[in-house]
Amino acid sequence: QVQLVESGGGLVQAGGSLRLACVASTRTFSSYSMGWFRQAPGKEREFVATISRSGRSSSYADSVKGRFTISRDDAKNTVWLQMNSLKPEDTAVYYCTADFGLGLSRNPATYDYWGQGTQVTVSS
Repeated sequence: QVQLVESGGGLVQAGGSLRLACVASTRTFSSYSMGWFRQAPGKEREFVATISRSGRSSSYADSVKGRFTISRDDAKNTVWLQMNSLKPEDTAVYYCTADFGLGLSRNPATYDYWGQGTQVTVSS
């Protein structure tokens, strides 16, 4: 069982930045590809970004490409999501996920573990 704990959410004005962190409780963090999803009120959970087990490959939703960056540090069991140029439509609960598979999936059903989520609110 892997526990994922997110932090770094909050309230920010449009155009601002936030950096989300997710710490995993596992001795085999490097065996997991990691991802971020988000869910806004009344909407389905949607893919945001994912990073491969090696950290050499990543993939982003078109809506965040060029503004968000996913990264990982296996020595710290941590994955980050740097969010710049935030927009009100980025407002959502952001979830960290772990996948023991090949990685870079945009399908939430692929992921084995989920965090509790952290709220991000962007005001206009």
